[in-house]
Amino acid sequence: MSIVGVALLFAGCSKSAATKTTHITYWHVNAETQGGASVNKLVKEFNKTHKHIKVTAKYNPNMYQGLMQNLQSAQASGKVPDIVQVGWAFTNYFSDNFKYMTPTDAAQKFDKSKSAITNNFSTQSLSFAKNAKGKLVGLPYSLSTPILFTNDSMLAKYGIKKSSLSTWEGVQAAAKTIKQKSGNYGVYIQEPADTWAQQAMMLSNGAQIKNSAGKAAFASAQGVKAYQLYQDMVLKDKTAIHTPWAQGMDDFTNGKVAMAFTTVAQASHIKQSVSFKASSQIAPTFKGNKLTVPVGGSMLALTSQDSAKQKAAWTFEKWLYKNDSLLTWDKGTGYLPPTKTALDSAQFKKYLAANPMIKPATQELTNAVPWTSFPKNGLDAEQDMIDARDKILTGSNVAQTLKAAQEKINAQQ
Repeated sequence: MSIVGVALLFAGCSKSAATKTTHITYWHVNAETQGGASVNKLVKEFNKTHKHIKVTAKYNPNMYQGLMQNLQSAQASGKVPDIVQVGWAFTNYFSDNFKYMTPTDAAQKFDKSKSAITNNFSTQSLSFAKNAKGKLVGLPYSLSTPILFTNDSMLAKYGIKKSSLSTWEGVQAAAKTIKQKSGNYGVYIQEPADTWAQQAMMLSNGAQIKNSAGKAAFASAQGVKAYQLYQDMVLKDKTAIHTPWAQGMDDFTNGKVAMAFTTVAQASHIKQSVSFKASSQIAPTFKGNKLTVPVGGSMLALTSQDSAKQKAAWTFEKWLYKNDSLLTWDKGTGYLPPTKTALDSAQFKKYLAANPMIKPATQELTNAVPWTSFPKNGLDAEQDMIDARDKILTGSNVAQTLKAAQEKINAQQ
């Protein structure tokens, strides 16, 4: 019934009344190790089955920050893409600075429907794609949570029980054991062009990233404690590796690091790359605190300013939300499906049973909160947090560095 429901909700996505081909551009952030091949596969299949629409995919390096920077330049030149991936951290920044068509407006204009979106997406899922004013900016596409991947062969060799890794204090102790007994690093915490993983650490120590007034609030005692443990592992204990994301993941898959705290979207890459027994588990918390993780991934937003291209982009977007399309996407990445129908589908449940490394992320969804998104100067705010991370991991005072970053961000808002 769910498959039939999706077909009815998104009816008409393979048809076009146009007699000429409409060309649209899709901007994404998926490198080959995180879904790039799946993007190309999906675009190729769509183009094959929709003769009046031609989609061209364009990869934007440097993750969502890089895409936003490129989108700034594109808007200034008047040559914007038609559909883009927007990371959750930039929801408010995107809605404050760019022209776009809301999915609600697209559904009403092209489908004459007011209920298709709410019928197909959960309230929680849609909440991730709303700005500070409660307006739906795009549709959730990639859902992820940070989980702890482990080299079970290495842990067993050095007598480390996985149950001890449920807290960051336990991870720190295990990392010391690994370093002392093998000389290898104990853990890698992802460091792309965002601070999502570091925010997850602070949240699971009871810290806030942004308070109810919309101000940065991460330089609290809880935030400082989380970062201090992180800095100690990198500089004092020398048990955590401080390196760019691609290199850090290579070190884990090559057996040089025992644990990797990163997005579930790395699951497929890890499964295909390792020669040892690997598994995953729920993200660690700090002792005495409940699990809270920021949702990762992205939404799809319509940036085209041409009516014909808007319609074509909406057609492509709806096709991406078909159960089969989402399963292709999930298999190629490890992301979780954003729609109720796909999440509950027999196909996804079968996939989940065959890929247990994904399961912890599904268990964490109930503990997921929106990734902190600062408004108009959100691009600068994210960079300020990245700069603070890099200063801390090269030796600066944790409390002073976080306080300076927090004050700078609040002065910009």
